[in-house]
Amino acid sequence: MRFPVPLLAGRLSKRYKRFLADVVLDDGRALTAHCPNTGSMLGCQQPGSRVWLSESDNPKRKYPHTWELVELAGGVLVGINTGRANALVREAIESGLIGELAGYDEIRAEVRYGNENSRIDFLLTGNEGSCYVEVKNVTAAVDEGIAVFPDAVSTRGTKHLRELMDTARHAGRRAVLCYCVQRSDVGEVRPADEIDPDYGRTLREALDGGVEVIAYRAEIDPQGVVLVEPIPVRCP
Repeated sequence: MRFPVPLLAGRLSKRYKRFLADVVLDDGRALTAHCPNTGSMLGCQQPGSRVWLSESDNPKRKYPHTWELVELAGGVLVGINTGRANALVREAIESGLIGELAGYDEIRAEVRYGNENSRIDFLLTGNEGSCYVEVKNVTAAVDEGIAVFPDAVSTRGTKHLRELMDTARHAGRRAVLCYCVQRSDVGEVRPADEIDPDYGRTLREALDGGVEVIAYRAEIDPQGVVLVEPIPVRCP
């Protein structure tokens, strides 16, 4: 996925009210940007960090700029826009990168399903049956080389695990959780048990209940983001 127009570089002043971020651009302009991430952004919202913003020409938007990337220590870039995760995974499915999800004829997005009034990110269908795919964006890493999810208590994420477990019980239906890891400095994903123990417990139940859990890591630069390789998901 390439950004359609060049991103604007600057420094983060602060992130606040979950959806807002004050940024000073390299040209000296100070502005407020939309922050498309509802999590805690653990380790990714340090004031003074180098950041990159996209800009919309939609006149109806109150905040035309969107925070896309942040640079961490050592020059590591992280994609904080959770809205990009589904597009990245769909691109990777269609290119054949995600072998676990190959061989289906049709991809439908945002399909209603489950007993708790949910929408699945992707429903794949083909001669082999159907596959329900839930996508989660991963940005946090608490130990060197280890990414974690979630970065804040996620009742919604736990709900989605329950829906996937229920789907996996039905004959002919696959249920897959795909972690989209928008940072290049990690080699595995683990549940953030210290942050949300209920999510961690439910993830382990889902694995035991037939839900497939996969993770793919991205390479990132200010020109674009692309998923490049699978990394393991471990639940020690």
